[in-house]
Amino acid sequence: MGGRSSEHEVSLDSARSVIEGLDPDRYDVVAIEIPREGPWLLAAEEAARVDVVFPVLHGPFGEDGAVQGLLELAGVAYVGAGVAASALCMDKDLFKSVMRDKGVPVARSVTARSGEAAESPYGFPCVVKPARLGSSVGISVVRWEEDFLAAVELAFAHDEKILVEEFLDGVEVECSVLGNADPVASVPGEIVPLASDWYDYEAKYAEGGMELVIPPRVPAGSNARVQELAVAAFVASDCEGMARVDFFVQPDGEVVVNELNTIPGFTATSVYAKLFEASGVTYPELLDRLVELALERRDRRAELRY
Repeated sequence: MGGRSSEHEVSLDSARSVIEGLDPDRYDVVAIEIPREGPWLLAAEEAARVDVVFPVLHGPFGEDGAVQGLLELAGVAYVGAGVAASALCMDKDLFKSVMRDKGVPVARSVTARSGEAAESPYGFPCVVKPARLGSSVGISVVRWEEDFLAAVELAFAHDEKILVEEFLDGVEVECSVLGNADPVASVPGEIVPLASDWYDYEAKYAEGGMELVIPPRVPAGSNARVQELAVAAFVASDCEGMARVDFFVQPDGEVVVNELNTIPGFTATSVYAKLFEASGVTYPELLDRLVELALERRDRRAELRY
C-alpha cells in the first residue's frame, strides 16, 4: 500500500479497508507500506514467504505492471491483473487502440507527445488528459479554446504523452468485473458528481463528493449493454482478478467505454465494492474470492513450460 504516485493517500485508505475486511481467523496479514519519497526494496526471499500479495496500489509504480513484474520474478501469487494487462490499461492511448481493434466502442481521441503540438480536432468542449495517470489527476474539460493550452501544459506536467478526446455529454456509469477465465459483471451504477460539474478528483474522494445511483437512469437495454461491454473490455485487455470499467451512456442509449481500472479504489464504500454488494457479494466475500483467484492463477500458470 502507499506507493510513489499522487494517489498515495487513496491507496492507504483502500488498504486499511482490505486489512479490516480480511477474516483474521483465515488470514495472517502483513502490511507493507511503500513510502511516497521513492524506491523500496523487498528481497525475493521475503516475498516468497507469503502465500498471496494483495497490491492495493493506485496509479504509476503500482497499477502499471511494475510491482506485478517484481512479484512475477519472486514467484508469488498476487491479486489482480498481470504485467501486460496492468501496463496496457494504465496507458489510455494503448488501451483505446486495443479496444478499437477488438470492436469495443471508445471515445475518439488523438495523442501528443512531448515536443509535439497538441490540437483538438473535435472542437470544444473537449477533454485533455495524461495518458498514464489515474483518479482524474491532470485532466481538464476544456470548454473554451482560450483554455486549451493551459490544459495541455497541465497534462504534460504529469506525463510525456497526453490525449485529447472528444467530449461525450452522457451519463457516467461504472461496472465492476470479477474473475479469471469466466469473469462476471456487477450491476452497473450511475455516477452523479456533487462536488463539481464533472467527475474530477474532488468529486471522487471528497466527503459527499458524489452519489452512486443503482441502477443507472439510462435508456432501456443500456444497463445490459454496459455489463456486456465491461466483460468484453476485461477479456480484450487480458485482465484477471478484478477491474472497474467506466462508461458514458449517450442520450440515445449508445454505450461507450471510457477507461478500465485494474486496481480501483477499494474501501468498503468504494464504487467497485458497492456495486458487488448490490449484486449480492459482500466485501469480505469479495476479498476471499480475489485471494482464491490469485491462487488459482498461480497454480494454473505453474503447469506451463517456460
